[in-house]
Amino acid sequence: MSSSVPDLPASGHYVAAVKESCSSLRQKANISVKPEAIKRLLFSPAFLTSFKRVSASHGLAFPLKFPSLLSELNFLSILSLLNFASGYRVPLHEQTGRGAWDNIRAFTFSLFLSSATGQGDLLSARGMQTISEQQVAEILGVSVHIERPHETIPAVTVGELGGPIYELVKLISATLNQTGHILQQSGYPDLGSFVAECLKERSTDGKASLEATLEKLVRAIPAFRDMALVDGQAVYCFKKALFLIHAVTIRFGASPSPPFPIPDTSQAPVFTDNVLPSLLVHLGVLDLSEASYSLSSVFPDAGSDEKLSTLLGVQPLPSDVPTPSTKKAPPKGGPVLTSAQAYILRAAAVDACELIVEYARAMDTATLDDDVKWVKDITLPDLDMWLWAVAKDRPDYRKLERFVLQDTIFF
Repeated sequence: MSSSVPDLPASGHYVAAVKESCSSLRQKANISVKPEAIKRLLFSPAFLTSFKRVSASHGLAFPLKFPSLLSELNFLSILSLLNFASGYRVPLHEQTGRGAWDNIRAFTFSLFLSSATGQGDLLSARGMQTISEQQVAEILGVSVHIERPHETIPAVTVGELGGPIYELVKLISATLNQTGHILQQSGYPDLGSFVAECLKERSTDGKASLEATLEKLVRAIPAFRDMALVDGQAVYCFKKALFLIHAVTIRFGASPSPPFPIPDTSQAPVFTDNVLPSLLVHLGVLDLSEASYSLSSVFPDAGSDEKLSTLLGVQPLPSDVPTPSTKKAPPKGGPVLTSAQAYILRAAAVDACELIVEYARAMDTATLDDDVKWVKDITLPDLDMWLWAVAKDRPDYRKLERFVLQDTIFF
């Protein structure tokens, strides 16, 4: 099993490339998504009682005062660019008490606040290009040193750069440096200005073109080129670019006169990371029992009738109040996968969500009770947001293992 980088999709076919390649790879890996499993999820108490509330928890409301709408777009764009680090969830919790997304949000907030107080505009293309690993570590509030025994002096330890958090700091700084360099070379003062330019091309309905915007982002910025070859088969996910486009829709689309052309993201592929596929396995939608690529044993405890009955039921009431030590305990690390295995599961999640929405759309309204007819109208982004947010919303879901892949800037 190998993983490398394919050619970019044909121009005008980026959205289709994501959907088609993910469906093909899921089937090749023999990961099944059965209609009865979809129905079981859609009409479960867990889904019906939480979907409307939880799917609105997008995490994109910022307690910041932006000097302009372009400034907010730039902030949102950099947050999306850096929306990775899931593989470092456990060591981040150990050092900061927060997970990957919360750390990246806090880091981007700090970039904004330091720029607003005259300490250098780290959100500009120039600031991104010149930010150092030391600055990233300081702003992130982490230690990038590990201790090892001295070679010759017993009982003496020596501190040196290293460890998983140092790897993450290098990934963040390299991503910012490279993107800042590209923006400067192309004449853009910041990433938001480039994104605003990408949004200008309109589709036939007069809205910004999802297809054209996605293509421009991916072609220009390597950190958005979330794709691989798995055994010679191309797979395209483009998680961060799709997330950014939908984030623009959320933040600016509700305005009667939005400052930028707003794309229709209702049919956009989901923003696949490690949470979506892991949760879909635990909720019985992705069936790995016959999967190839050594994936059948990745989540050995998932899918039993007893576990599904609990997970698909109404959220349990807390049995006791967590102690302070319990609250600070880091999450348990999940199975560590290869890059190819991770792409397979992420692709399976993209296709599973397509199949879930297709199933919902095809239901006969006449057979549905009035209080569940809304299920027919769920969209892909809303389903994505529900899966991502409900993984944090329920205490029993928070304990579910998520697969781990480090050394990636894509999720």
